[in-house]
Amino acid sequence: MKDEVPNLKDYDRRLKDEAAEPSLEVPQDAPTSKTQIIAIYGKGGIGKSFTLANLSHMMAEQGKRVLLIGCDPKSDTTSLLFGGKACPTIIETSTKKKLAGEEVKISDVCFKRGGVFAMELGGPEVGRGCGGRGIIHGFELLEKLGFHDWDFDYVLLDFLGDVVCGGFGLPIARDMAQKVILVASNDLQSLYVANNVCSAVEYFRKLGGNVGVAGLVVNKDDHSGEAQAFAEAVDIPILASIPADDDLRKKSANYQIVGTAASPWGALFAELGENVAEAPPLRPSALSQDDLLGLFDGEDTGAGVTLEPATDADMRGKNAAPRESLEVIYDDA
Repeated sequence: MKDEVPNLKDYDRRLKDEAAEPSLEVPQDAPTSKTQIIAIYGKGGIGKSFTLANLSHMMAEQGKRVLLIGCDPKSDTTSLLFGGKACPTIIETSTKKKLAGEEVKISDVCFKRGGVFAMELGGPEVGRGCGGRGIIHGFELLEKLGFHDWDFDYVLLDFLGDVVCGGFGLPIARDMAQKVILVASNDLQSLYVANNVCSAVEYFRKLGGNVGVAGLVVNKDDHSGEAQAFAEAVDIPILASIPADDDLRKKSANYQIVGTAASPWGALFAELGENVAEAPPLRPSALSQDDLLGLFDGEDTGAGVTLEPATDADMRGKNAAPRESLEVIYDDA
């Protein structure tokens, strides 16, 4: 008797049905684990590194043990913390050590400033490998170095939010973090990325995951209100609104830390630190593309544009003249 071939359509349907089943509610209490592992996502260039460097510095100043891990292939998360100096990446260091027949040590890849412990995973050079796979490899190396035995109050992971596949979605897909923080501004592209991350969180929640979204940090806030409207629509809190201020821009460009009590901006980052620590992981309600566009003025987003279907003649252009078919047609026997 031949083995029965599974019906792929039924299999796909069952997977979709399972994903649609309501999962356990996200815990609303503070995480019970001593170490809070928090993944920060946002569009490239939106200010994640600026936010994290100052947040981590303020948390350390408040007496917390903080580890900051840059998970962006650009390896720029720690640049502000170290005054613009490049931090040797785990992947690059591992490659060099391996060629030399040596093992990577903590002192090779982890550095300190202002009480913050920081490192960069790094990534392959352009065209020489997958950034997401590089992140997975980086965390495999961290585990060999004893990651799960380290004693920290907070581990902050800086992830590029433009893509949430492969290694970039690791904290969400594998429950590596307890909660996610989004960084965005009052522009469509950064909120699109934030909404995309909310969709990823919701998807893995339906598959049994436990990661939730703690809230949104509005960076370069010009008070136009779109980011606040987005947070309300997806049902997450605003953890902090960092203004679009020239003083902040200049200090960031000059690699100056403002997340300190000695800075006029210290109170802002102190409040952000408290909110990050206490915010529970929530289950967001991601928006559809049309609902996301609805947060903005139609004149800014091309509202009213109608999709006009193209025809075969359109595609052929000057070659649109009919040609004789080469198909052979046989008479009925």
